[in-house]
Amino acid sequence: MPTNLPPDFYEVEKRFRLAKSPAEKIACLEEMLSIIPKHKGTDHIRADYRRQISKLKTASKTQKGGSIHVSAFRIDQEGPGQVVVLGTTNVGKSSLVDKLTNATPEVASTPYTTWKPTPGMMLVDNVQIQLIDTPPLDREYLEPELVDLIRRADLILLVLDLQTYPDQQLETTVEILRQNRIIPSHLKDQTDEDQFVWYVPVIVLTNKCDDESMDEICEIFQELLEDEWPMISISAKTGRNLDKLKKAVFDSLKILRVYSKAPDEEPDFSQPVVMKNGATLEDFTKEIHKDFHEKLKFAKVWGSTAFDGQMVQRDYILQDGDVVELHI
Repeated sequence: MPTNLPPDFYEVEKRFRLAKSPAEKIACLEEMLSIIPKHKGTDHIRADYRRQISKLKTASKTQKGGSIHVSAFRIDQEGPGQVVVLGTTNVGKSSLVDKLTNATPEVASTPYTTWKPTPGMMLVDNVQIQLIDTPPLDREYLEPELVDLIRRADLILLVLDLQTYPDQQLETTVEILRQNRIIPSHLKDQTDEDQFVWYVPVIVLTNKCDDESMDEICEIFQELLEDEWPMISISAKTGRNLDKLKKAVFDSLKILRVYSKAPDEEPDFSQPVVMKNGATLEDFTKEIHKDFHEKLKFAKVWGSTAFDGQMVQRDYILQDGDVVELHI
């Protein structure tokens, strides 16, 4: 054990040895991690603490009596896409998810507050999109199940703290992803195609850009990067540019909203049918009801590529905002 540890470390270590429940031990280990200095002499100790925390969290999730363990990282997709919010510690991930969704992730200034994923739903133009707050990425240890969650994602929101070495945060995060064979899709041309990797779209969010005075810093940061990144400056604290972020997420998921209407009635614009870009009228009928799919005689469409009430065929390609009237 390094000798240059502060006295409060040993107090926490004593509490850890006396702790009986997994939750108490996890809390002590995380507090010890926040106290122990980061340098090469402590790398193996910190890695050991990470492994202990992971094992304790797994054990705490397993109920007595031999019941099947359900991982906290196995989150079913809700809505048209699953968006994972990533970043190193204290960049504001949890604050952002708290601001955008109905989720209630634990938000604190202390590091490593989030130790399990927390899903929430973000409303964008009457479409609910799933965001998942995640534990902070760390070079020393990354939960294998978190890796799987990231690989399954439709989109990554990579959060940086603009006020604290964002270049290092981006470099660290991208390197951790690469080590786990996860590549931002816009960097695909820089990757050996023979490698077995997962390509996931990424939007970089430079957080804590609270007002216009920070815009120049964000621009300089973006200009200094070797690669071009889809990037939005935001503030989880003030809400700055969060509407811009919502639109970017919607566009990145490549989805569209289609509305149905009954003859001689107005459409209900509060309940869109959400589909992928390129969906056809036939795809839409399958979403509504099998009777419409099997017995459809004709359909009328109101939208950007059809004049009002135009009759269309089953292969008509739908556009965002189209209103469809089905007849059987």
